[in-house]
Amino acid sequence: MSTTATVVTAVAAFMAGFSGAAIFFRAKFVVEPLAEYGVPRSTWNLLGAAKLAGAVGLLVGYAIPAIGIAAAIGLVLYFAGAVITVLRARAYGHVPFPLIYMAPAVAVLALAA
Repeated sequence: MSTTATVVTAVAAFMAGFSGAAIFFRAKFVVEPLAEYGVPRSTWNLLGAAKLAGAVGLLVGYAIPAIGIAAAIGLVLYFAGAVITVLRARAYGHVPFPLIYMAPAVAVLALAA
């Protein structure tokens, strides 16, 4: 694994982990938009767990590359779903936020190819 891939993977894991933890700690900047978009509170912990699992999977990918690739794919799909949710809520100004979190996961996949 190149130095670039190592750094990008670490950044992607940090960002996904931070975002997942923010849900569990009910950070206003995360949960207020979720409520605004109509995401049921009963799913918030699952969403946080999915992001944390993706972060852990990226880190495990250092030792087992297939798991890291699977985690990156999962995170890309997760954040694509987030973009769709934001668009359905007509909160067009918020679309960049899930894209920012998706970008490092996409980069991990591009560097793994």
